[in-house]
Amino acid sequence: MPCERKPMRYGHSEGHTDVCFDEQGKCIVTCGSDGDVRIWESLDDDDPKSINVGEKVYSVALKNGKLVTAVSNNTVQIHTFPDGDPDGILTRFTTNANHVTFNNSGSRVAAGSSDFLVKMVEVADSSQQKTLRGHDAPVLSVALDPSDEFLASSSCDGSVAVWSIESQTQVAQWKVLQKSSDVSNAKSLCRLAWQPRSGKLLAVPVDLTVQLYDRNTWTHVSTLSDDLITQVVNVVVWSPCGKFLAAGTVGGNLLIWDVDAKLCIDRQKHEKGFTVCGMAWHPSGGRIAYTDTEGCLGLLEGVTSSSSTVQSSKASAAKEANDYDDLFDEDDDRMLDEGMSDSRSPVKKPIMEDEDDDDDDDDLMPATGRARNRGSFLDDDDNSQDPGSVKLDRLPEEEGNSAVLPAVAPVVSRPVYDGPMPTQPQRAFQPGSTPAHLMHRFMMWNSVGIVRGYNDDQDNAIDVEFHDTAIHHAMHLTNTLGHTMADLSQEAVLLACEGTDELASKIQCLHFSCWDTHKDWMVDLPKGEDVRALCLGQGWAAVATSALMVRLFSIGGVQKEIFSLPGAVVCMAGHGEQLLVAYHRGTGFDGEQALGVQLLQLGRKKRQVIHGEPLPLSRKSYLAWLGFSAEGTPCCIDSEGVVRLLNRTLGNTWTPVCNTRDTCKSKSDHYWVVGVHENPQQLRCIPCKGSRFPPTLPRPAVAVLPFNMPYCQTTTEKGQMEEQYWRSMLFHNHYGFLSSSGYEIDSESQAQAEKEQQELLMKMFALSCKLEREFRCVELAELMTHSVVTLAIRYASRSRRMALAQRLSELALEKANELQEEEQENEEPVYQREYRASNQMNSRQEQEENGCEEEEEEEVEEEEYPQEGQMDAEESTETKKKFLNPFKKGEKSPEKPSPKPVSREGRANPFKVSSAGKSSGSPAGQPRTTNVLDSMTMSRKPAAFSGSSKQTKAPVLKPLAPKPKSKTQATLLQMSASKGNSKKLEDSQSEAEKVKPAPVAATPPVSKENTENRKPKTGFQLWLEENRKSILADNPDFEEMDVIKEGMGRFRTLSAEERLNWTEKAKGDSDPKKRKREDEDEEKAGEQMESDEASAKKKKPLDTSAKLSAFAFNKE
Repeated sequence: MPCERKPMRYGHSEGHTDVCFDEQGKCIVTCGSDGDVRIWESLDDDDPKSINVGEKVYSVALKNGKLVTAVSNNTVQIHTFPDGDPDGILTRFTTNANHVTFNNSGSRVAAGSSDFLVKMVEVADSSQQKTLRGHDAPVLSVALDPSDEFLASSSCDGSVAVWSIESQTQVAQWKVLQKSSDVSNAKSLCRLAWQPRSGKLLAVPVDLTVQLYDRNTWTHVSTLSDDLITQVVNVVVWSPCGKFLAAGTVGGNLLIWDVDAKLCIDRQKHEKGFTVCGMAWHPSGGRIAYTDTEGCLGLLEGVTSSSSTVQSSKASAAKEANDYDDLFDEDDDRMLDEGMSDSRSPVKKPIMEDEDDDDDDDDLMPATGRARNRGSFLDDDDNSQDPGSVKLDRLPEEEGNSAVLPAVAPVVSRPVYDGPMPTQPQRAFQPGSTPAHLMHRFMMWNSVGIVRGYNDDQDNAIDVEFHDTAIHHAMHLTNTLGHTMADLSQEAVLLACEGTDELASKIQCLHFSCWDTHKDWMVDLPKGEDVRALCLGQGWAAVATSALMVRLFSIGGVQKEIFSLPGAVVCMAGHGEQLLVAYHRGTGFDGEQALGVQLLQLGRKKRQVIHGEPLPLSRKSYLAWLGFSAEGTPCCIDSEGVVRLLNRTLGNTWTPVCNTRDTCKSKSDHYWVVGVHENPQQLRCIPCKGSRFPPTLPRPAVAVLPFNMPYCQTTTEKGQMEEQYWRSMLFHNHYGFLSSSGYEIDSESQAQAEKEQQELLMKMFALSCKLEREFRCVELAELMTHSVVTLAIRYASRSRRMALAQRLSELALEKANELQEEEQENEEPVYQREYRASNQMNSRQEQEENGCEEEEEEEVEEEEYPQEGQMDAEESTETKKKFLNPFKKGEKSPEKPSPKPVSREGRANPFKVSSAGKSSGSPAGQPRTTNVLDSMTMSRKPAAFSGSSKQTKAPVLKPLAPKPKSKTQATLLQMSASKGNSKKLEDSQSEAEKVKPAPVAATPPVSKENTENRKPKTGFQLWLEENRKSILADNPDFEEMDVIKEGMGRFRTLSAEERLNWTEKAKGDSDPKKRKREDEDEEKAGEQMESDEASAKKKKPLDTSAKLSAFAFNKE
């Protein structure tokens, strides 16, 4: 007879408690030291009815609609049930009454007190009392014989006495208990119990056993014990059939014996080992309620002992036996014989099966809301050959051993469903609200305020309170329509009620942020359509109805779009322009809920972000809360306390970030969530002791729980840093979402978060280095930004891990290339902006000479892009040449034809037409050509080179230091920066060389001075010269700029090593001093060029990544 122990529920304050059932078993009644009597409809009742009867209540009994309590004011009071109205005082003592009990008929009440007296009182007439005197110490407990002949009592004097009610004298006494001075000092409460119906046996808890005494001889007949019992037995209770006996101990053990077999058939342990001080068996025998000294209520379900009564009655009809007890003995022997070969819980399935055929199966159904054994719901399950499911009453009646169950004759089989059972779908609810049946409840508690509903005999109203009174003052609304749903935003209060036979379901909105005088509007839904859920957003309201539709309204009351849901709605939430809807996408099985979720954007461009994907929940749980964080990230919480956050960067998956059950002290404790914040990382909730919902009064206090993602080995340093890093990444994803949605974000907080993330990566990198996990180090470096990789290279070099530093150097080059490609993807809009800027600049300067004009251009550019000046200063270490702006437009640009190339180094800009008399090659003016790609990079983010933030796509910080310390580092600067920015500058500067406009008149060959002032060729320029013919052969219709763009695209496809070779070649070919000597003496210049190239190769390190490693190590 294995049973299931349900989680404990908080019922009363810490101290002694007692429990009983009503006669029908519909309610559980408990009392405690807080002076309250609570009536529970079930263990899951979150709002039990409470009756205050005094300062402390020591015992409670219920019969015939009369509730009797032993109260600390020395009285035994009576109240009506279930109303709880006072119905007088039955009797008084000089001290506390410790225990009260009814007789079988409910006409008498027996009470024992600390003044050594036991009283018998007639319920109908409390003046008729009998007092039993004889104990020498406080009375612990009393018990009335089922036939009303005897009364048993236990006392702190160490005795158990049996009294004749008629003669008021003792008929038996056993000195079996330990003596004590008071009930509070007694080692056991020694709750006595008579066997039901016959009253044949009296059960007395004595130390670690339960002793049974026969009523006919008043002698000890048997002892029930078990090895599990290590502390004193405190309370005993019989099953309604009188077949089984349950006991609770001071150590929290719960045991059930088969009395006739003297066999312990079930053992349970209190979840926290607290003392069991109250027990009651359900009238149907299906479950046992118990309470402990901490004020908690528990339940054992699946206790099916009552079916033995049914078996006995059937066996009695078959055998026509007259002795009730003999029937139990024989039936029990047969059950035990059958089950011994099967398991230690022999009677579970046979008893459950047998219940089905009985006419009184309503009383014998399991007490839980779902099937414990599916066979109990299948009538006449004749096809099952499982020995555990064969029905006992169909076995041949034999006096001998009939234990061989497989030998039963085969019966006619028929198909029986034995698969998973469907789950009852959860009802729709409002996140942040308490159940609608409560008289005083929270209709909504969110980050804006609180909406309370009151529905009692005095008032039916709604109170609206704002956390920030600057939004609006508090409101008191008369709830004449009976609204049961509400939502609250910074713009409005939305209320709704379900329809009735006469009235339609209504939606009412109080738009308090409205600037006109009409601040409310109301809409009636079509007949037969009821509101199931509602929510408010920024400028809109949404209502889900029973017709599987969602209706959208503007905040002013304009009806907008309508769309259908695939299933019945469970709840909805809104935030800004986002609408989140959870609904039933199907039928769940075995306790699971099958929910789907949709996320919609209701801005100007309406779109669906999540298209009905399943909503993940814990095993056998349901959705408890759905909403958004304060930053706008969808979040959900299930009944098991698991908090999940939407991860937008991982394909809109749900990531568990917290489990509120980890911080609960008891299984019956819960946290009621009212808000989620990502920055700072806080889960705002209300602790509920012994309940899932808080009461409205007194106002509950909000607690703040931290987030903790369920990563492995979080007790280790590595696991802790991994959890912190990925939690930081997840909780700062909202910055990207908000910025993409057009919201302003706190750049300082974002930068601080990114800094913390990179610091964690660096710590994990250092830890991996110490553990000699170099491969893991590279994996961590892949998550770092470009600038932090240089720090990792430095750390690896100082740790003498040169192989690791080498691989990190290669990784740094790859990241530099990625930065370059990302920047070039966004060049076109910047190109257009630069073109417009050039036009504005030229309109002011069209009357000036070429030299002055270009100097003013430089000043304007330096004002607009201050970082460009820094870049030019760095490049001036080798050359200080200025370039012409290729987008500079002259005065007569529309009439001029396309210019011709000036020399082999430069080609005409097809977009530029020079004004008359202007020469791009004038040596006096020293015109400076603005690099096109350089300008694009600078204009995209003015502070692009000022930080290492990932969002700003910043290149390396270290290589862009203004003053390199050595020639080696300067070379490295050109190498690494060229991959991210500097190389892009050189490549694009070569474009500017090629597109120099020609003067109107014939231009003589370029002078020596002008040759010296030209920017040296870059690798891209050299590559383009050699591959120009192939590009034009593939695309004969290309203009000059098309050729350059195509060339840039092909050049980027080359490997990093090939591009580096071209760059080095360009450096060797473009030395200005070499050019000067070439003009004076070509042969000597040729020889010098060869020697310079050889020396350049000698200076070049064997591996370019080694340069980056050396730079990172020596920099600063």
